[in-house]
Amino acid sequence: MENIKTYTESGILELYALGDASPEERLQVEAMAEKHQAVKAELDEIERSMQLYAEHNAVQPPEHLRSKVLDSIHAGDLATANSKDNVIALPVQKSYSFYKYAFAACLVLLLTSVAALVSMYNRLQESNTQLAALRLDNQHFTNKVNLMDHELQIFRDASFKFLKLQGTAHSPSAQLTIAWSPVKKEVMIDMGSVKMPMNDKEHQYQLWALVKGKPVDLGVFDKNPDSAAMKEMKPIAYADAFAVTLEPRGGSPSPTMDEMMVIGKF
Repeated sequence: MENIKTYTESGILELYALGDASPEERLQVEAMAEKHQAVKAELDEIERSMQLYAEHNAVQPPEHLRSKVLDSIHAGDLATANSKDNVIALPVQKSYSFYKYAFAACLVLLLTSVAALVSMYNRLQESNTQLAALRLDNQHFTNKVNLMDHELQIFRDASFKFLKLQGTAHSPSAQLTIAWSPVKKEVMIDMGSVKMPMNDKEHQYQLWALVKGKPVDLGVFDKNPDSAAMKEMKPIAYADAFAVTLEPRGGSPSPTMDEMMVIGKF
């Protein structure tokens, strides 16, 4: 009796029910089932459980995939039947064919599900990328609107004075317009009005305020032909005049007079 229990727990009955047992193993299982009622009962229970599981989890595959799988299975059966070896086929139980088709259907369903998940993941990644780009564009647009609104406020603010700085003998055609509010101590450069040569990587333009004959640093800037915005410089409450010189990048503590580009006063 212990040998029968060991045999039923060996897994050979499950292989037989799935159709994966070799011809010799199938003959052995059938002989044991005929000889021992316990083996037959266990085999019947395994087949019944597998059938219930397959019926409960069966899903109809897409028609074109189902037909392709069934045609492939039929082609394999015909090739076996027409074999030149003239081997007498062992009797196959109806449950074997059923599980064969059920396994094929489950495989098709698995492949279809994996393909659908991959496609859904790719679409989700694409959507996230587009959403991030839209958020970035929206932030840029918001910043631009805020900047334009600030510039409009400058033109509407009566405390701001506008001064066009004219070219010097060093650069006669140079021009630049600034907006200055002594009340708010704000100085803005109209970057769209800058008409000076492009500065290189080693140099920058530096804005100065002349206060009682002494130059006061108001910060550096680069000429940007693509920018028409207002650039805010360092604050100052009083100035007699304004000037721009070309200095080493980062600015100088005092202006290089022979590199003065523009100057102007109110």
